[in-house]
Parts: sequence; structure tokens; C-alpha cells
Amino acid sequence: MKKDQPMMIKIRLIFITLFIVSIIGSVNAQAKKTKPDRNGKPDKKESSSVVNNKAEQELLDLSKQKWQWMAERKTDSLDSLFDDKAVFVHMGGTMSKTQELEVIKSGGIQYKNAEIQEASVRIIDKTAVLLNKIRLTAVVGGNEVVNPFVVTEVYVKQKSAWKLASLSFTRLLTP
Repeated sequence: MKKDQPMMIKIRLIFITLFIVSIIGSVNAQAKKTKPDRNGKPDKKESSSVVNNKAEQELLDLSKQKWQWMAERKTDSLDSLFDDKAVFVHMGGTMSKTQELEVIKSGGIQYKNAEIQEASVRIIDKTAVLLNKIRLTAVVGGNEVVNPFVVTEVYVKQKSAWKLASLSFTRLLTP
């Protein structure tokens, strides 16, 4: 079984890459249109966050830091943030912590920028659910893609630190 694991990882990565590349063909490059505000100036969408307490702000900051580490391929930092049993759900596939770190390290998916448009946190006991509406710029299979996503991040408080238990991407139909 262990002999087949590297092949299965490669097959999954190829599947995910092909799926994302196929989306590139269906996405029209459109200029981002903005509606004017009352004064006739373009209405710029500001990042909004719902923050009720210190723990929520800590999680929002941690999530932003995670996106930066992903863009910079800081797999050592991500390794300490990700729980060993973490699950990563991308369009068309799921990965373990080891697989996710390898994809980031190898550049299989190169996260360039996650523009956070909205963010919210709900804490339930020692579990936190963080939702980010983002516009993600990434390089997949050598092609740069920009997609709108809602990303669900689930964190679990272990001792005094938050650990990422799940990261799931849901592609939005509209930018």
C-alpha cells in the first residue's frame, strides 16, 4: 500500500490541477465594475469583519497570517499551525496535512494573493469557524487563475494555541 501512495498523491494533484485549469477556460476576463456612490465616486468594497472579542480578532489575524505563509511557502510555520489530522478540501479533491504542505512546498499550487473581502468568526467552546470571502490569485499548472471563494476554516483550541483542523474552498459563481 505504501508503494502506491506517491502515485495516488500524483494522481490527485493532476486531477485537481486539471479541474482548476478547466475552470480557467470558462472564466471570462472582465474588468471589475464598480457602482458609483452617492457622490459619483466609485464605490470601493472595503474588507469587513465581524469581531466581538479578543479571541475572534486573534483568529482573524491568524487566518491572515496563514494566507501570507501560504503565499510565501512557509511550510514550517504552516506545519505548526495545521493539526496533524487536518483535512483540506479543494475543488475536486481532499488532502491530508502532509499532502497540502507538499503541494505548497512544490509549487503545485502557488498561492499569490488572497484578497479578503469579508470575514467572520463564530466560536463554540474550543472550536472556531471562520468564514472568509476572498478573491484568490494562484498559479496552478503554470497558469495564473483568479477565483472568488468562500473559504471555511475550522480551528480547535489545543492548550493555549489555535490549530487549523479544516480548510475548505467553495467557489462562488459571481465575483
